Amino acid sequence: MIRPEDAQFHPPTSDDPLWAETNYFGLYAGQDTPAPINIGVYGLFREPLGVAGSTVSINRKRVTAPWAADYWDAWEHLRLPRPGDLLHYDLANGLRVDCKEPNRIWDVDYTDEAAGLELSFRFTALMEPYDINDPDQDPLAAGRDMDLTWGHAYAGHFDLTGHVTGELSLRGKHFPIDCVSTMDHSWGIRAERQTSRLCWLHAHFSPDLAIHGLFDFTTENGPDAPSPLSLTHGYVLDRGTVRGLKVGVGTTWRSGFYPERVELHVTDADDVTWDLNGAALTTFPWQAWPGTVGHNCLHRWSCNGQTGYGEIMDFIGLGELGAAYNRSDPIPRVSVVS
Repeated sequence: MIRPEDAQFHPPTSDDPLWAETNYFGLYAGQDTPAPINIGVYGLFREPLGVAGSTVSINRKRVTAPWAADYWDAWEHLRLPRPGDLLHYDLANGLRVDCKEPNRIWDVDYTDEAAGLELSFRFTALMEPYDINDPDQDPLAAGRDMDLTWGHAYAGHFDLTGHVTGELSLRGKHFPIDCVSTMDHSWGIRAERQTSRLCWLHAHFSPDLAIHGLFDFTTENGPDAPSPLSLTHGYVLDRGTVRGLKVGVGTTWRSGFYPERVELHVTDADDVTWDLNGAALTTFPWQAWPGTVGHNCLHRWSCNGQTGYGEIMDFIGLGELGAAYNRSDPIPRVSVVS
């Protein structure tokens, strides 16, 4: 069960220097226009070391290099103010976060004067935090594998769907923000070298319906082939009631590992099955930290005649990416003529 104090830093349960906590705010603007804008604001806090990494991405294109997006900024060694405070912080990269009510209301501001960027929004929760490690909330909590990279990173973890309102100004253009989206907070050992995969996705149809899921997948078929999805955790927010997902399968059709098209079938704790189809509107290679690539797409989703929006992050470690690309495109032999 998640408590209000879980919005704050936690005492490390390990002396591993890679202990970390994270906050991710994903949102979008212009979802009803021909060019929706996907926005991501992230902080990775290694509080025992007194440093943080932070990234901000803004993208309405199909890009495979982060600098080709509308905006990208990444810092790896920001000094944390002492004493550490995850409810109220102001970082040197221009990010300021003020949690007005723990696990319910956050005000987020980000400024980069050189880029002509001002981002300001309020996240207001539509539900209680969903604890993936609590069997009373999550039907699959007992089955998690702590030997996996994401098992340790998500030793403590909640996902939270909310209503986001605000404004984005970038290079003289202004975009209102009004969407339903999902944020998260994790605490545990965050390894620099990722050795397992994670698909983190959600589909938001209205304040009354949202579906969020974490899935495993394989890279064995290579970067441009379909791959099956297997549910590890998730929930449906249905007219104010949250129900954990107990079964989930799907297929992702990929291009360069980006999830271009997704088909999902998930069943909640009340035995209601939800069938979803998603199609990518954007692509972006999000490196939350140097050792992983999150193949990020904003999707337009359909479910039971409703249209929704939400992003997919398919995280793959650099070692596994290298192996997959070398299987699919090995170095050709070169004949040497003497």
